[in-house]
Amino acid sequence: MDFKDAIKQLADRIVKHKELVQTEEATKHSFVMPFLQALGYDVFNPLEVVPEFIADLGIKKGEKVDYAIVKDSQPIILIECKHWSSNLDPHNSQLFRYFHTTKAKFSILTNGFECRFYTDLDEPNKMDEKPFFTFDLRDIKDNQIEELKKFHKTYFDTDNIVSTASELKYVGQLKAILNTEFNGPTQDFTRHFARQVYTAGILTQKVLDQFTQLTKKAFQIYVNDLITERLKSALQKEETEQAAPDAIEAVAAEAENKIVTTQEELDAFNIVKSILRKVVPVGKINYRDAQSYFAILFEDNNRKPVCRMHFNSSKKYIGLFNSDKVETRHELTSLDDIFNHADHLCDTVKNYVLKPVEV
Repeated sequence: MDFKDAIKQLADRIVKHKELVQTEEATKHSFVMPFLQALGYDVFNPLEVVPEFIADLGIKKGEKVDYAIVKDSQPIILIECKHWSSNLDPHNSQLFRYFHTTKAKFSILTNGFECRFYTDLDEPNKMDEKPFFTFDLRDIKDNQIEELKKFHKTYFDTDNIVSTASELKYVGQLKAILNTEFNGPTQDFTRHFARQVYTAGILTQKVLDQFTQLTKKAFQIYVNDLITERLKSALQKEETEQAAPDAIEAVAAEAENKIVTTQEELDAFNIVKSILRKVVPVGKINYRDAQSYFAILFEDNNRKPVCRMHFNSSKKYIGLFNSDKVETRHELTSLDDIFNHADHLCDTVKNYVLKPVEV
């Protein structure tokens, strides 16, 4: 099972079982530990995952973080857990206190469903107030799975994560702002666009109120147009893919119309049949004509070629096959020369009879 499937399977399970999980401790065991396992960590190996990791705070000794993921005896990720029904917003101050007392570069605040990932982008050794990445098992997006995968034991690289953390953080915040503005444009947002299109005078409050609704409507129409275009492109692609087999058939039909089976080719076919009649019933010997050669087959199977007649040039050839189906051409001065290859033709067919080719 790949990482994406493992995460989605975990999400399905915890959504199904959440009502059975009554306490914070149960959330750790039923939700958080399986999540860490999905990230490739052995939760029962204290060299990898340390429960109740001690993070002393100055004169306060014995302060504990729920879990620490450890590498080379040093914590690399601190994890603070809450009950699955808890709102995480009031709780990050506790993790904030622990962060600067250890060498961990990342911390996770989670309720089993939502995981908020923090680092120290704003100030070294001081945990940022806002997460740079949030992953919610109730609302999984494929692009987020790729970001989550960076925290997998196999792929974990501190420098790589830090290099993308800033972009993730600000893109996430910008998306949140755009979502807010999309649903209810603020006056500043509305004013930004209204100034570019309204030329009839001063932007009074009445005009701004009017443009607030117009801006919201324009946003909705724009998004709907984008969706419509995507759907049209997808449908056109599907129609093209469906039309492709018809086009192939048309080309094949056109090529078939150009094939002319000559009497000389039929005479050669009859000679081969007469040679092989002492080996197999002649009804098992068939032919298929093509533009560049005339193929004689055993049991009308392209994977059982007996020989090929190449009669389209000034010189005529018979193509014979070895056991590896490699063709070798031999010149024919007349059709009677086909009899010179009788033994080879018989051996070829005998080989198919003794060792049937799977279709």
